[in-house]
Amino acid sequence: MRFKPFILLLLIFDLLISFQARSQEKTVIVLNQADKFIGENIDGTTINFLSGNVILIHDSTTFYCDSAEINRQYNRFKAFGNVFVLMSDSVKLYGDRLTYEGNTKITHVYDNVRLIDKKATLYTDYLIYYRIGKKGVFNTGGRIVDEENELTSRVGEYYPNLKKFFFRNNVVVTTPDKVIKSDTLQYNTQTKIVYFNGYSTLTSEDDYMFAFKGWSDTKNNLTSLKHHATVKHKNQIIYGDSVYYDKEREYGYASKNAFLMDPEKEVIIEGQIVEYMIQQGYGYATDSAFAVLIDQNDSLFLHSDTLKMLFDTAGKADKLLAYNKTKFYRKNLQGACDSLVYDMRDSVISMFFEPVLWSNDNQLTSETMNIFMTNKVADSLVMSNSAFIVSEDSTNTYNQIKGRDVVGYFKDNELFKIIVNGNSETVYYVRNDDTKELTGINKALASNMVIYLSEREIVSILYLDNPQATFYPETEISEEEKLLKGFKWLDKMRPKTKKDIFRNP
Repeated sequence: MRFKPFILLLLIFDLLISFQARSQEKTVIVLNQADKFIGENIDGTTINFLSGNVILIHDSTTFYCDSAEINRQYNRFKAFGNVFVLMSDSVKLYGDRLTYEGNTKITHVYDNVRLIDKKATLYTDYLIYYRIGKKGVFNTGGRIVDEENELTSRVGEYYPNLKKFFFRNNVVVTTPDKVIKSDTLQYNTQTKIVYFNGYSTLTSEDDYMFAFKGWSDTKNNLTSLKHHATVKHKNQIIYGDSVYYDKEREYGYASKNAFLMDPEKEVIIEGQIVEYMIQQGYGYATDSAFAVLIDQNDSLFLHSDTLKMLFDTAGKADKLLAYNKTKFYRKNLQGACDSLVYDMRDSVISMFFEPVLWSNDNQLTSETMNIFMTNKVADSLVMSNSAFIVSEDSTNTYNQIKGRDVVGYFKDNELFKIIVNGNSETVYYVRNDDTKELTGINKALASNMVIYLSEREIVSILYLDNPQATFYPETEISEEEKLLKGFKWLDKMRPKTKKDIFRNP
């Protein structure tokens, strides 16, 4: 049978108390006062019956009661009515009746029991108090009250000298700010710190916390959680192998397998380190950081060196920022750039510094890029300055579309229409519809153009405003002329799976 650490410690403590009691010199219980005294011999044992303002003294402890029975032979007594025990360390004990063993210095107190020291009061119906070791034990339910907090449990032990309580079974701590429930708990009445083990929850007006181990400073509103540590604050959840939470500063720090989640916006940022700064209006993740834009059909997975989630004045997530070496993966849409902003209010993903986007067979690049989402699905795309769209025709041959700005439209997660504005150019490999044999290469210039796609292939190109087009047989065009200026093929950068977002090309 395995014991929890502190329970094992208490068992050892009980053995030490028994040893000390046997080794110490036994002293006699002294009658100090009684209004009435009767002595009887019962079965060869003398019993003294006392009544009226009874006062008994044993060592430095004084016992008060309405009546008592003293067994001189065994150095023990029973006390009845208005029982009050005053100990030398100012600990006070009350009850309706009591039994006391003078040789072991163990007290059993029954009914309406109160154990009071300078810091707290223990209430129970049955208490065992060990004068050696100075420990009170209850196992039928008890309640502890101090200046600020209230604790209840089925089983408990109290050490007045150490100012510590140990609780087991249905432990509940009620503070001015929260309610703590645990299977096993330790409380220090001087520091006001609660230590808990086992399944534990901490609930307040704005917060819900969960862990299997940790502590809570009820005086300063600080909490440290371990093992599946979780803090839910209003709209967000912070999780990790360990979480530190400062209620007053509204600050959370999670480490190892940590994440920050906004369930309403269905966005998660994860990393080995997560910080949550509510008053400053943001949280961030670093060290293998990645984010998930949750969608039942096709979630988007994103990795960057640093991820930051911003909150509005109501505490709701409204932006996701990704810094340095950003990549994301979705089944029909992948991307890479240096930095990225996801505006949750408008459902817009903005990509900065050498952005590249892959939509099925198409590679899209420009100086800046904005993806507009509807119901978490790409609706349209705006590419600004030096826009370039490339798709592989065959090995080392590429269809190309180039222009100043490009607007693309999606249907069922696939591009179906592209509008090119300003300095439009195309290189398009023309193939036989049936045999797919190459018939020639078409190069065209126009101010603007509209391109239509179906089943991932260009089906028509409409050239607007003074188009100039030339159709070349494959043998009559040079390799240089097959590529538009600024062409680059970045397929090695493309994440093919969600794990690839962590891979450098």
